[in-house]
Amino acid sequence: MGSFIGSLWWLLVALGVLVTFHEFGHYWVARRCGVKVLRFSVGFGRPLWSRRGKDGTEYVIAAIPLGGYVKMLDEGTLDERDGEIPANELNQAFNRQSVWKRIAIVIAGPLANLLLAVMLLWAMLVIGRPDYAPVIGKAEGIAAQAGLHAGDSIRAVDGRETPTWSEALMALSVAALDRKPVQVVVARGEGAEQTRSLALDRLPAGFDEARAVDAIGLTARHALMPAVVGRVSEGLPAWGVLAEGDRITAIDARPVHSFDDIAPLVKALGERGGPGMVEVERDGERLALELAPARRTLADGSTHWLLGVANAASTRPAHDAVLRLNPLAAIPAAIDETGYQVRQLFEMIGRAFSGRVSVQNTVSGPIAIAQAANAYASGGTAWF
Repeated sequence: MGSFIGSLWWLLVALGVLVTFHEFGHYWVARRCGVKVLRFSVGFGRPLWSRRGKDGTEYVIAAIPLGGYVKMLDEGTLDERDGEIPANELNQAFNRQSVWKRIAIVIAGPLANLLLAVMLLWAMLVIGRPDYAPVIGKAEGIAAQAGLHAGDSIRAVDGRETPTWSEALMALSVAALDRKPVQVVVARGEGAEQTRSLALDRLPAGFDEARAVDAIGLTARHALMPAVVGRVSEGLPAWGVLAEGDRITAIDARPVHSFDDIAPLVKALGERGGPGMVEVERDGERLALELAPARRTLADGSTHWLLGVANAASTRPAHDAVLRLNPLAAIPAAIDETGYQVRQLFEMIGRAFSGRVSVQNTVSGPIAIAQAANAYASGGTAWF
């Protein structure tokens, strides 16, 4: 219930801001063009609050917050309650204005929303949006075939810089929709940047466009379970050697990036025979400890190699990157990002009409929008 109420609340906040700004665009330009505005309403239906300004405009907040409207003086839309337009006000009617003024009034709403997008993006960049570093945690499938590795930092996708994981995710997801090879620039450790070609034309038919990065075979570092020991089993090799809280960094000289890496490395060490070195971080120190996996044969005849450790209960890791610019640098960046998002919107519509992407994954209903608003709001002001 709490999630439902939160989703509903943030949906209303988002719609309220968008609708108010949109209608204000119509209102402001109409007034500048000499048109009389009869009513400025946020919401539809029965008025919950209204006030008449000195300019004669009635300002209304209505019961159904799913839109809004600006009612202008217009001979073509009068009803019986409005009566006839006084002769001295005919020059203020919408239909009496020039074509260019009417066009300006009509497009002012969408342009106001674009201006709002630039302003909000600017504010987001100045405040700083907490995020994760664009570091790969695991590379499989197409990503591995392209030569990407765990630990690589994604610097750019198709010429677009990706300072955070969210930026990399967006760029890769968009590129995947076109199913064309794309160039990815990565940095590996302290080495120079390298360019790799992702063969996105080899993506499987019918892959889930909403999870394109999974289809590519990439997993973010922050999404992996940390290789931190939560429990050591008595009677197994790790007992008395490893301790709760140890972070395993390597097994037999092979790096460990997540807890999922441990089992295959322990198996390889066991099959090789003899003990191997397990490197851990403990209380800020790096230790190299010798361990030999224990062999266990199950009832079905399969063999398992064990150290005897279980993972620690993990929570979502803290953000390790921030997308932030100074106020001046944020202005062109916000304009560029708005243009990019608008282009992507029209390209996505084109893909949907051409059948290249699923309409179901392209169009979201009010429930999905509410859930997204709630999720972004939970990430903080900059994310919302």
